[in-house]
Amino acid sequence: MTIRGEQVGTAYHLLDVLQFLRRTGLPEAHEGIDDPDLVEWRGGDSRMWRQEP
Repeated sequence: MTIRGEQVGTAYHLLDVLQFLRRTGLPEAHEGIDDPDLVEWRGGDSRMWRQEP
């Protein structure tokens, strides 16, 4: 996952995404999690996840 151009980690589910956003100081960003102007999903969307390796 990349936030503001900085690699912050790998998200395996939506809770990971929200935790990374909070750590980066963007706790309210979850409201726009499906807004394509704010979040670029690759290989799915906020409801589709691959299994952990």
